[in-house]
Amino acid sequence: MIVGTAGHIDHGKTTLVKALTGVDADRLPEEKARGITLDLGYAYTPLADGSVLGFIDVPGHEKLIHNMLAGATGIDFALLVVAADDGPMPQTREHLELLGLLGLDRGAVALTKCDAVDAARIAAARGEVAALLADSPLAACPVFEVAAPSGVGIPALRTHLEAAAAGLGPRCADGRFRLAIDRCFTLSGIGTVVTGTAFSGRVGAGDTAIIAPAGSSGFKARVKSLHVQDRPAESGHAGERCALALAGDFEKKDVARGMWLVDPSAAQPMSRFQAELRVPASQNVLKHWTAVHVHLGAADILGRVALLDCTEVAPGGTALAEIILERETLAVRGDRFILRDAGAQRTVAGGRVLDTFPPTRHKRSPARLELLAAMREDDPAATLALLAAQAPAGIDLTRFAANWNLAAAAADTLWRKAGLRVVTIGDERIGFAATAWQALAEKLLLALAEDHRRAPDMAGVERERLRRMTLANLSRGAFDALVGELLSAGRLAQARAWLHLPEHQASVSAADRDLFAVLKPLLDAAPYNPPRVRDVFRVSGTAEETVRQLFRRVARSGELYPVAQDHYFTAAAVAELAAIVSRLQAAHGTVRAAALRDAIYDGGGGGRKVAIQILEFFDRIGYTRRVRDEHVLRAASAQQWITGN
Repeated sequence: MIVGTAGHIDHGKTTLVKALTGVDADRLPEEKARGITLDLGYAYTPLADGSVLGFIDVPGHEKLIHNMLAGATGIDFALLVVAADDGPMPQTREHLELLGLLGLDRGAVALTKCDAVDAARIAAARGEVAALLADSPLAACPVFEVAAPSGVGIPALRTHLEAAAAGLGPRCADGRFRLAIDRCFTLSGIGTVVTGTAFSGRVGAGDTAIIAPAGSSGFKARVKSLHVQDRPAESGHAGERCALALAGDFEKKDVARGMWLVDPSAAQPMSRFQAELRVPASQNVLKHWTAVHVHLGAADILGRVALLDCTEVAPGGTALAEIILERETLAVRGDRFILRDAGAQRTVAGGRVLDTFPPTRHKRSPARLELLAAMREDDPAATLALLAAQAPAGIDLTRFAANWNLAAAAADTLWRKAGLRVVTIGDERIGFAATAWQALAEKLLLALAEDHRRAPDMAGVERERLRRMTLANLSRGAFDALVGELLSAGRLAQARAWLHLPEHQASVSAADRDLFAVLKPLLDAAPYNPPRVRDVFRVSGTAEETVRQLFRRVARSGELYPVAQDHYFTAAAVAELAAIVSRLQAAHGTVRAAALRDAIYDGGGGGRKVAIQILEFFDRIGYTRRVRDEHVLRAASAQQWITGN
């Protein structure tokens, strides 16, 4: 168990920790010189069962709330310290308010300096503490009268802390490893060391982790060794204070408080998240777009509050909001945070993260607000069911698992219980409700049937166009999987780039067939750069408009392709070009226009302009996609297009 102190400056927090552990948590020279705590301090004491009780000692000064919060977000038990002579003071009240906003409801009160006052003052102080706690989550916690320097009351307080630790039990280590970094230093012979509280998962010596956010993808680190609760250990897990010696291509100056050390799969930085928040009854009205300090994990980041279900939040009220950050951080659903005003003078609100991958549009729609309301409950299955019903284009399961911090095995179990149709595309996984997947199939077939009715002389519909006709925001990978299932079931047929219903056949009239037989040799003579419509007219004498309309009708049957304006290639030539593009990618990883130009030149190909037009045509029909000045194949299903199967 990790105990965090709280309370006003000079009420004896550090002295109390020393009495309980024998450790002076003030580690900085200036702290010892001035006699006040400036930054987080750490102390540990062994328990009878062999475990270790950890303490995070926080500063009590009003200007050091940011340091207090860097430690408070990772504690299990609050030890509120109140001096008997002063009674509750401003930072006593503020710290208590912050503990409540962080969801802490386990704690005790240490009434310190009881040796400096008489019994009447102690009784009065107890009454003041009871009144202070009356409406807080710590209302039922016990109060211990102590005098730390002499040890009076310390055994009873320690016994209570030990019992609380035993009652807490081991923390669940499910999910991916996440540690909020609050210190970084170097040790001779060891190297860079980071310390922090593990929020979830487990880590062991030899594991690979990511320090994020940092750079484009964070710093990759190897865990050389670790101390857990101030003892050497082979592994650490959620709820423990860990110090990890790291190796990697980074230095101490690259790592700062507020960063995270996480499992590589959890390194997904974000600059905005949606959340539920609560404004304390003692604070002011919270208005839309208020500038704030966001305290999340061990970080303090400037940001703004965009209210979603209201325009302002009254004291004591709750709301749904999007928090926009000035720089990236990491979080998962359920993480607690505190909002302080722009001047860092007072607490504005506190809350809990709901979604770290919020949509960019329709943030305030009834469906979105309904989903956020469901995410308030600690049940990913209920959220998944509602999201599946709202998402005809599927759910990004990779992001869903990251947001809920689900390990791979737990995620797979959830998908299976939900009955999802899961489409895997590289590292991406998209989930569909069974009814939604079936509805997509029917919509695709209906769209094809309607197109066949409208244009019976067309061979079918190009893959990319059919995807847009089915559902414009359906991912290409999911569409390819849907098409693959329908092809395998015999409900769909394919002729090169054309998809059609099995019973559909496009035909060319006898007159068109005869004229095309005369003109086709002109196209075959230079298959990779055939003559354009005007050139066919000049060579054959057939009227230009007649050639144009003929080629359009033949293209509908799938025997020609309009690669560019009035520039038609035969189906055989396009299939050969597709095979060449595939070979170029296999050789070079991508395809450039110059490489294609060189590859087809001897086969009657044109210059670079024609090569560009060919690649743009392949992009347009979904065979390739452009990446800056290069092109890459979209999917393995494109191989069917090459062979014509």
